[in-house]
Amino acid sequence: MAQLRAFADEQQQQEALHGHGGDSNSNKKARAGLCGVLRERKVVELARAKRRLVEVPYTASLANAANALLAGRVSAVTVAAPPGHWIGAGGSLIVESDPATGAARKHYIGMVNMLDILTHIAETGHDDDDAIALEDGGGSPPVDLDSRMSVPVSSVIGHSLEGLTLWTLHPNTSLLDCMETFSKGVHRALVPLESSADNVVAVELVESAPVYRMLTQMDVVRFLRAHGAELGGVLSRTVRELGAASEAVLAVASRTKVIEAIRTMRAASLTAVPVVDAPMDAYILQDGRGKKVVETFSATDLRDCPVAQLRSWLGASVAEFKDKVAEYRREGSRPLDAAAGVQSPDEGDTNTTVDAGTGNEEEPPRLREMVTCSFESTLGEVIEKAVASHVHRLWVVDDEGEEEGMLRGVVSLTDVLRVVREAALGEDRELHDIVSS
Repeated sequence: MAQLRAFADEQQQQEALHGHGGDSNSNKKARAGLCGVLRERKVVELARAKRRLVEVPYTASLANAANALLAGRVSAVTVAAPPGHWIGAGGSLIVESDPATGAARKHYIGMVNMLDILTHIAETGHDDDDAIALEDGGGSPPVDLDSRMSVPVSSVIGHSLEGLTLWTLHPNTSLLDCMETFSKGVHRALVPLESSADNVVAVELVESAPVYRMLTQMDVVRFLRAHGAELGGVLSRTVRELGAASEAVLAVASRTKVIEAIRTMRAASLTAVPVVDAPMDAYILQDGRGKKVVETFSATDLRDCPVAQLRSWLGASVAEFKDKVAEYRREGSRPLDAAAGVQSPDEGDTNTTVDAGTGNEEEPPRLREMVTCSFESTLGEVIEKAVASHVHRLWVVDDEGEEEGMLRGVVSLTDVLRVVREAALGEDRELHDIVSS
């Protein structure tokens, strides 16, 4: 049954991406240009293909939330509470209502990711460098990790920048308007499959609906990949030409301890950093440009750290931690996965592709491979790599000569959506000028 359900979900998602099932106006939309395509398609079309939300009650412990992240293989879980008792993150009021009576059943008060959880641990022990001990010799930490993980998940909402606000998108929001929101750093938003709100076609903080789905930046980028033929010349333009890369990149050295990396990432509001082959810096985060990038340390890596191993793994270096996570993935040690038929992997924040297992135990695991691009890579190549490897960012590196592999910048999904939207609006203005002349 699980395999049949997974196949049906995949088929439904592909139909949503490719516009199958009654889209008789596709040729007309293509003739209207990229902007016309993105204006015509609505977020609800993509949202309907998503599985139900992965959520935890507000009373769940941090350990419960971490297990839900690992089991659901998602980067963030929604936190639900009884209606009428909470103010949601950022002042939001997003309520799930009874489909028959319209009465409020639950209130989504925020989202929590693994970085929120580990930031709580890191801040608790910030005054003691030995608060987290290595497995092979640090002794017992002075603060009980179990007690830190037993606090309610509601207490860590907003620890990271992303968790400060919980957004919704009206189901009739166009992909073009959605891309405006996502191009400003919002990574995900709840989409009601039906909405009681009238005349709202953009991001909102107040909503009441029977069913919600989570729409992410990756969902929209997948749509762009599936509709590449309709994107026009923007896919053939380079990262440099489009201005898609940010050249300001903060990195950590491979020998940096995980607990220290988490603290500095929290302070800088980062969800991922490149790991460079360089000496440790006194400030932990260092300018990564011109240094050899060897790994990515991200929220996805943190999610894949089993709760039982937190004590020892957080005291390891970033390089050691990455090796432990890779080994854990290769072994398929996901005891909660069998009960996690709630949502397919939805967020990819790591820039290394790792064999996640195909069901064939005899197949040898593949080594981690960095997912990178250069300034001369086309946007089409960037989108293809991001979707195929399920990553949220590609590090921009030199691709030839003595400087090959040296870090020069980063292209994130935020950047991809920004430049596609800018290209669509620019094309639309040109078409309007032609018609007006």
